[in-house]
Amino acid sequence: MNRTPAACAALLLGVLALLTGCAGPDEPHRAAPASRTASPSGEALATPTSRPRSPVPSRVPSRPAGTSTTAPPSSPAGTPTAPASRPAGTRWQPRPGLAWQWQLDGRVDPSVDVPVYDIDGFENSAADVARLHRAGRKVICYVNAGAWEDFRPDRDDFPRSVLGEQNGWAGERWLDIRQMSVLRPIMERRFDMCRDKGFDAVEPDLVEGYANETGFPLTAGHQLAYNRMLARIAHARGLSIGLKNDLAQIPRLVHTFDFAVNEECAQYDECARLTPFVAAGKAVFHVEYAEPTGAFCAESRRLKLSSMRKRLELDVWRQPC
Repeated sequence: MNRTPAACAALLLGVLALLTGCAGPDEPHRAAPASRTASPSGEALATPTSRPRSPVPSRVPSRPAGTSTTAPPSSPAGTPTAPASRPAGTRWQPRPGLAWQWQLDGRVDPSVDVPVYDIDGFENSAADVARLHRAGRKVICYVNAGAWEDFRPDRDDFPRSVLGEQNGWAGERWLDIRQMSVLRPIMERRFDMCRDKGFDAVEPDLVEGYANETGFPLTAGHQLAYNRMLARIAHARGLSIGLKNDLAQIPRLVHTFDFAVNEECAQYDECARLTPFVAAGKAVFHVEYAEPTGAFCAESRRLKLSSMRKRLELDVWRQPC
């Protein structure tokens, strides 16, 4: 049967009314949940995932954790007034044989009774450092100076031009240390952070990139120049600085750095190469991961190294010589 236009319109209005009534007058419209987050420009972004936070020593894999929240200021305009650098001659000089604790896994646990703590500069606050000082301890600030880390709050300060190959640890890429004019202000801000939190010294990690596949044609000369730059930055702020590994350059850097930090010299039969620091009256803070203490402590005592065994996680546990 043929319908007139008026009849068709009436029928359509009736169907729409029926459909509207099925939802109920008080039930709001619910949009389907989105699986992706939109950027301000309207472009879809993948849902962020958690990233590793804690730094790692040169031969230890990264550990997952939360997100670092403390960042050095990204520009001079945002820099708070900093305490004055320590007067010349008052910089801390650790002597051979000092016992120490090395904890890079999160916020420091102050329960270990030793005179020296080496802890993460980003993860720990000025209050954490002050608490250790009240207990009569000296505190070293760990920062990564040789690799970019995607889990650090200042990660966007590094231009892509300085980022090289992945270094084997999650979220890290080697830095082009030849570009000192680019890296210097970033490292200065990091060392400012250490000073402003009250640390006594810094431990810059991954300062032997020239001996690795970084993606850049780094030489021993580039590394010497970069490491000496780091020492000048630290000393200008009244901070002591430790040379991390880099055994081949000890003869040329022992008088520039205030102490040494070494991983696994016993396992690789290299501990004797650290004696120039001891001869100069400077501490060598040393750890082994795989070797039992019975395999290295006798030599460590003979060489006057500050040695202990640690787990790869670099948590609170330690087994000193």
